[in-house]
Amino acid sequence: MIRMGRGSRSESGETNEYQTNGSSSTPAYNYGSTESQQATPRVVTDSESIARDIKEGRLSGFVGHGTVLTGETHFQMMLRVDGHLTGTVTSDGGTLIVGTNGQVDANVSVGVATVNGVVNGDVIASEKIHLGRTARVMGNVATPRLVIEEGALFEGGCTMMKAREDMESEATAAAQEQYRAAETSSYQSSVTDTDDDDDDELLSMTDDEEEEEAEAVSV
Repeated sequence: MIRMGRGSRSESGETNEYQTNGSSSTPAYNYGSTESQQATPRVVTDSESIARDIKEGRLSGFVGHGTVLTGETHFQMMLRVDGHLTGTVTSDGGTLIVGTNGQVDANVSVGVATVNGVVNGDVIASEKIHLGRTARVMGNVATPRLVIEEGALFEGGCTMMKAREDMESEATAAAQEQYRAAETSSYQSSVTDTDDDDDDELLSMTDDEEEEEAEAVSV
């Protein structure tokens, strides 16, 4: 029995030695796999980008692939079209994004238009129009800034000077309106100060009259 005990101890020692050797080789293998995982960059998909824009409040509307909408569309911040949109699209300073699979058969009036798909209609952008490599635009465009990448197809007329003049005239009108508002507020404040001075003079005159009457009564 003692021999059996020695044998078991020796076997357990061999087993522990084998486990130790096996565990010593494992970290090197795991280290290599960690490096390979870290070396592979994570690609952000379109759906993740859209979800992030919706969460952060930048994307106010989305037309998904395979969706067909018809009618008047008005949005605030950003509208992305990956489906088919027909009618009219308007926004006061918003951004329209037409994806690679998107198609817009409508007249567009927005702040910024970024087109990577198909647009059949006139596009008016108060700030900028950007046509990507896969863009297909059939219609007239009016904007102060136009960017066309190589590979884009554009058939129509382009008006940039008038758009720039309109933008400058709008900025001038806004500045004049602010100046008039400032003048009106300053005039109202000056009138208020004058009324206060008149009230003070009337009060002082009333006090003087009361003093004179008191003196006359005492005499």
